[in-house]
Amino acid sequence: MVIRLSNLFSRLVLLLLSVVLFCNNGRSVWGLNYTKFRQVGDLRLARIQKHLDSLNKPPVFSIQSPDGDIIDCVHKRKQPAFDHPLLKTHKIQRVPPEMPTVKSMTKQEEDTGGKSANISQNEEYIRRGAWQMWHQKGQRCPKGTVPVRRSMVHDVLRSNSLYDFGKKRRSIAPLARRADAPDVVSGNGHEHAIAYTGTSSEIYGAKATINVWDPKIEVINEFSLSQIWVLSGSFDGSDLNSIEAGWQVSPELYGDSRPRLFTYWTSDAYQATGCYNLLCSGFIQTNSRIAIGAAISPLSAFQGSQFDVTIIIWKDPKVGNWWMGFGDNTLVGYWPAELFTHLADRATMVEWGGEVVNSRANGEHTSTGMGSGHFAEDGFGKASYFRNLEIVDSDNSLVSAHDISTLAENNNCYNIKSSSNNQWGTYFYYGGPGRNPQCQ
Repeated sequence: MVIRLSNLFSRLVLLLLSVVLFCNNGRSVWGLNYTKFRQVGDLRLARIQKHLDSLNKPPVFSIQSPDGDIIDCVHKRKQPAFDHPLLKTHKIQRVPPEMPTVKSMTKQEEDTGGKSANISQNEEYIRRGAWQMWHQKGQRCPKGTVPVRRSMVHDVLRSNSLYDFGKKRRSIAPLARRADAPDVVSGNGHEHAIAYTGTSSEIYGAKATINVWDPKIEVINEFSLSQIWVLSGSFDGSDLNSIEAGWQVSPELYGDSRPRLFTYWTSDAYQATGCYNLLCSGFIQTNSRIAIGAAISPLSAFQGSQFDVTIIIWKDPKVGNWWMGFGDNTLVGYWPAELFTHLADRATMVEWGGEVVNSRANGEHTSTGMGSGHFAEDGFGKASYFRNLEIVDSDNSLVSAHDISTLAENNNCYNIKSSSNNQWGTYFYYGGPGRNPQCQ
């Protein structure tokens, strides 16, 4: 009876979703081209519902977000992380980690800071505190709980399969890239504009401030993201460890075109471990005010106010867990050291930048935008930026990432330009519109 009721509910959800998505001559409410979901049998619906019943933990309280999300306030100890076999007996780290401290610049570094981009004049247009839409009605999760974005049947149905739900598609045709700048997900049409550190460094974290936009996405299975990668392991093997965080627009994953705070992790080069956000067990959330996977608001405006977010990922020098901070040193949660092999020790590379999926759905380059959808040379208020790029060293100190390199696969589609000065430290503009007369 439970399964039959679940199937009936799932079919009703699917029917309502179809009415919403395929109105207006088959155009979706987000302006993307959708095709109708293939016929879904009772057995598949039952499997999906069983997975969702395991993933969506019983909430203490639920909040309806203005954007349509349901945020469940779940008791900390009952969050999805503890379904991981390595974390069954894991005790939540109660003592806050030691935050990395800023290492003061030498006189030489101050003198060679550089000048560019009229940043001192542009500072008045930067607005801090881009936050999340589910807070707009003033509701928040009770103490002792964490906010978890509820997954629905139609979320799973947008993915290729239940197995693929919440995961990055693994590379099948690695691109030819410089040996010292390997992509964490090459092939499958993934294109990038990134800055990166040299390999073999001893790195214990990374930090940056990123402005937030809502780039155009051409088709549902493409995405656009801006993030930090903290990496260790073999880039051409199966043991790559990666911790990632930033903002992402992904209609397939979230069902809309809003930029959302996201995380990802893997310990085997995206083969079987890891996932986005809390869509599998692993990441332990400790914060009751930030929902991973929830929409960020407000957003940067072309030639207007710029809203940015600061993200830091670093290894707690005492306990060894990898923590994530968001905004003004607000702790979100951590990836336990038990999840990793190489990152159980330290990282060897950091990448900052943008990534899009170019599916070439119509035989030509996608028009999915990266960042703001404008090229790096358009500068402040038009192009996207990463500023104050920093590395956490072995002393748990933040040092400016001076020796970075940049790379973009196709500068006619998306590009990147870096510089430095006293206010923004090491920074770069990046992005692009995708398809244009020079990018076909």
